Amino acid sequence: MVPRYSRPEMASIWAPENRYRIWFEVEALAAEGMARIGAIPAEAARNIRERGAPKLAAMNAADVERIDAIERETRHDVIAFLTWLAEAVGPDSRFVHQGMTSSDVLDTTLSVQLTQAADLLLKDIDAVMAALKARAIEHKYTLTIGRSHGIHAEPTTFGLKLANHYAEFARNRERLVAARKEIAVTAISGAVGTFAHLDPSVEEYVAEKLGLSPEPVSTQIIPRDRHAAFFCTLGVIASAVERLATEVRHLQRSEVREAEEFFHPGQKGSSAMPHKRNPVLSENLCGLARIVRSAVVPALENVTLWHERDISHSSVERAIGPDATVTLDFALMRLAGMMEKLLVYPDRMLANLESLGGVVHSGEVLLALTKAGILREDAYRIVQSCAMATWTKLGTPEGRSFRANLEADPDVARMVKPAELDAAMDPALHLRSVDRIFERVLGT
Repeated sequence: MVPRYSRPEMASIWAPENRYRIWFEVEALAAEGMARIGAIPAEAARNIRERGAPKLAAMNAADVERIDAIERETRHDVIAFLTWLAEAVGPDSRFVHQGMTSSDVLDTTLSVQLTQAADLLLKDIDAVMAALKARAIEHKYTLTIGRSHGIHAEPTTFGLKLANHYAEFARNRERLVAARKEIAVTAISGAVGTFAHLDPSVEEYVAEKLGLSPEPVSTQIIPRDRHAAFFCTLGVIASAVERLATEVRHLQRSEVREAEEFFHPGQKGSSAMPHKRNPVLSENLCGLARIVRSAVVPALENVTLWHERDISHSSVERAIGPDATVTLDFALMRLAGMMEKLLVYPDRMLANLESLGGVVHSGEVLLALTKAGILREDAYRIVQSCAMATWTKLGTPEGRSFRANLEADPDVARMVKPAELDAAMDPALHLRSVDRIFERVLGT
């Protein structure tokens, strides 16, 4: 995790103190579950909770270092923690971790951390969606040119552009809810998942208390297809971030200048060129999206492990768990803020729409000619010829508008009324279904 791209609430999920507190909670709940069925003394379970909880609540950097020191000797993180915990619990520590294996603690804890992270990310997506909804409604009828292949196509509205991104984030929210549900599982089933030394009711008790579901069948670990699905979802969300950020970058280009990131008072764009206003936030978001997506392939490769388990997945998850969630959390909140303050220039949008002499209305003109009785092949030839005459001579003394070239064509002059050309070249034509689209997307 890079502090520059970290927010405290998400970063704290992956802090050692939080991890150890969850470890303790898993162990304490498992002890309580065993006490419920008489597998260990009820008093022992109470002592584990009452003596261990204050120690975990007051955990500090010195405690973390103490556990690390024990691990340097034992070469085992869970045993190091249990040794440290025993110092507080005393003789009843012999009932801690009874019948369990390390993965019972580690995998359940990872599930808790990922669900905690998912809850924050869902709030982040809500913030992005709120910003997009507000700006989409604001610019519902703001005409702009639609582009395909980077080339002017037909008019659309800036609100529709934003509504499209809103709908994508709505889908991503549903995906994350599903991914959270899939990862919210626990396994307290022993060395190879057979419950040889534990009753399944212990697992069910721990799961209920942690807000998780029991893994139906585990080996020594929770199957990693669940984790792969989770990180793939994060990758898809990151791609949505990058798609919107890339649109902002294009719109801010000097040749376009239809929208741009807010430029703060005192902000500097370049050490050498004082005039620069660079799209630094959206460029940063594109880079952060790559970091999040870089977790996807390792997560997929973690699915395949030897027999009932190996630990080739462990080192990967120690890296991608915090990196992907912390980075995406930061990116989503940066995106929400960027869209809230985005500067939009409707006059520039209209100027760009009209900058090609009207050729962007060629599609509707084509339909007008066919409706007037001209064969489609002939109509296409006429419209393309008139459009190319405008396109290739833009800005020259002999250049003429698309409308002027159409009116000079004898077939058009003979068969198409001026009012029909007016209607075909009216940008308002592209607004007639905007309300219906917004109703589909926003329900309003």
